[in-house]
Amino acid sequence: MVRGMVFGVALVAMVASSGAQARAEDTIVVASSKIPPSALTTLDSQQAPSLLAALVTDYEAWNLAQSPISAGQNGDRAALSKLPDVTPAADAARKTALQAFQTRLNAIPAASLDAEGQLNRAFLARIISDQLGTISFDPGRFAFSSDDGFHLLAPYLATVTPINSVADAEAWIDRLEALPKYYDDNIANARRGIKTGWLQPRMITGIVLNQARDVLKVAPEADPLMTPFKSMAASIPADQAAALKARAAAVIRDRIRPAQQRFATFVEVEYLPKTKAALGIGSAPGGRDYYAFLARRFTTTSLTPDEVHQLGLREVARIRAEMDAVRAQAGFKGTHAEFLAFLRSDPQFYATSREDLLEKASEIAKRADDQLPRFFWTLPRLPYGVRPVPAEIEKGYTTGRYFAGSQAQGVAGGYMVNTYALDQRGLYELPALTLHEAVPGHHLQIALSQELEGVPAFRRDADMTAFVEGWGLYAESLGIEMGIYRTPYETFGRLSYEMWRACRLVSDTGLHWMGWSLDEARKCFTENTALSSLNIEVELARYVGWPGQALAYKVGELKIKELRKRAETALGDRFDIRRFHDAVLLAGPLPMDLLDARIDAWIAAERTRS
Repeated sequence: MVRGMVFGVALVAMVASSGAQARAEDTIVVASSKIPPSALTTLDSQQAPSLLAALVTDYEAWNLAQSPISAGQNGDRAALSKLPDVTPAADAARKTALQAFQTRLNAIPAASLDAEGQLNRAFLARIISDQLGTISFDPGRFAFSSDDGFHLLAPYLATVTPINSVADAEAWIDRLEALPKYYDDNIANARRGIKTGWLQPRMITGIVLNQARDVLKVAPEADPLMTPFKSMAASIPADQAAALKARAAAVIRDRIRPAQQRFATFVEVEYLPKTKAALGIGSAPGGRDYYAFLARRFTTTSLTPDEVHQLGLREVARIRAEMDAVRAQAGFKGTHAEFLAFLRSDPQFYATSREDLLEKASEIAKRADDQLPRFFWTLPRLPYGVRPVPAEIEKGYTTGRYFAGSQAQGVAGGYMVNTYALDQRGLYELPALTLHEAVPGHHLQIALSQELEGVPAFRRDADMTAFVEGWGLYAESLGIEMGIYRTPYETFGRLSYEMWRACRLVSDTGLHWMGWSLDEARKCFTENTALSSLNIEVELARYVGWPGQALAYKVGELKIKELRKRAETALGDRFDIRRFHDAVLLAGPLPMDLLDARIDAWIAAERTRS
């Protein structure tokens, strides 16, 4: 999984704001001229390419202005001192700007564009529609989640923010000084959630309350927000470095701690008493419409929640049959349930120390690196590291995650391994996890996307979960051909991870669409996967608090596998796995329908290639 934001912060990931206003009132900006919207329909079709280019330029500039996090990672020095604007006023301004962009885009005739232009037009139309749809539901009312909420943004940023100069340190301190307002704005959004019946369930709120209380126990000087100062550039004079550290600690003590206390008090006194035991978003006013929208957005398809649920049931049955075959291959004589109990309890399957787990993950990662040239023509320049999940968030965190790097900031990608509760981290699952989060999964795909030339930024950075997570799951299966799985237990671990994603389809729709209890949602995981009890509980909390996102993985993976099979059948001996992977990856993350069309065009071109 790629590290991202949810609910109130999820909108930031799509249309995040630094408070900038779009140029979209009575006129529509086209290049350097202003043309009334009514006149756009009469524009000569020969202008279409230049109109689209101007629109893309304007949209990308606006979008980066909305997202200081992304802008900073892409080299915008001024953005490094800012945090997103999550207020209703900012959302209203975004809506106005997006509607203006949509009007401009609709006036550009697709038939007058070349293939690349048509792709850009269709993709931008999808993104703008998704952004407007998201705003219409006001998800900022869900201001926090147990796994990934606004209160966890700054600690995450601290892990990926280098201080190579005094200016970097000043920018980070400025961002810290902006944090109290960010807290207060999100609290205001959550209060709006209370008034409108959009609250996180009681189980999620309890987890977040504990997180909020734990932060208050840490001394300012030891706060995770001080992390960037641990590796300051040696070129900064010692006395100046000490002064900068002291300023940051003072900001944490005098301004951020009171804001964090306000948040903890709010959750305990105002929010928690209003929460309900019901788990699914479907029980909130308008929640079923929202979930149906999320199913379409996260899968980038027209699938309904009922169709996704049935797909999940079919996948569970298929994978279970494969698991039975591998269990027999391992020579185990007992039942499926007994085999799961064996895997969850036998010491041979667990690391003996945190360092041991990291070393084993690193060894698998290097074996995967070794195989990449056999399967990929194009590889990213940016490297990645194997790192532990930060101690302050590890207890309630997923088993692994990918933190995107930034060449502009000098930060490598990060394959994050949770080293907490070693008896819950089965080594038989580690190869699949490594392939998914590092290479050929998230790091390879995301770093390649970041480095693409000639592809608009809005496509390189697009939030296409089905593509990104579908690729990560496809990468797990690619490990079979790469020779990464060396024992039946590791093969079973891969199938267990695939079953995990199939159960997501069943449980997520069950929780949010069918009104299931946690016990009903848990059943698929406990009966079918080898996931530990801790991982299952953490994952269930994530699905409860982040509806719809879990639907993307299997849908994306199945589409990529379908396209590969189509290409292999059509091309026969002419099929080149490396060229196929380039075709999938080198346009950036795409919605499933646009990826389908791209591979069809690639197949046609391959047939004529000499």
